[in-house]
Amino acid sequence: MNALEGLVVPPGEGRTLVTTAQEVTFKVTGERSMAGSLFEVVIPPGFDVGAHVHAKSEELFYVVEGELDLLAFEPKVRTRDSWRTWESASGMRPVRATPGTVAHVPPGCPHAFANPTDKEARMLFQASPPPAHERYFEELLEILACDGPPDMAAIAELRATYDIHQLTPLRTRHG
Repeated sequence: MNALEGLVVPPGEGRTLVTTAQEVTFKVTGERSMAGSLFEVVIPPGFDVGAHVHAKSEELFYVVEGELDLLAFEPKVRTRDSWRTWESASGMRPVRATPGTVAHVPPGCPHAFANPTDKEARMLFQASPPPAHERYFEELLEILACDGPPDMAAIAELRATYDIHQLTPLRTRHG
């Protein structure tokens, strides 16, 4: 890598990991950036990442196409089954995000996204610092590539390894 050369990634380019549950294209990785990793994520109908929190990571979500439900706040009460009815002390609630919506998630802030529609959604997702989320996505997509419902025990172990404290379940159309 030449320090005086930037990186241009054309549409449709980048390393893509695909499963029936999610598609992630690595656009900028820790090999190129000290600031953060950037991914393009296709979220299929029915996918819910589940509310979770990171002690050390900062994230940014930008909805490019479709609609997603987004959460980025500490609720008054954390229910274990679903984050969709959560409300913050200041009255914030999850929002229906359309193209152009941005969500910033500082370390320690509970957050989630889900696709409640019948069409795919697409977002840009930045995680800082790199490369933990790159490794997490690689390993998560291996688990989700298996037929049938995801192995929730394997996902829980993986999330613990990568500073992801799960608050509500990850759900796919399969489970």
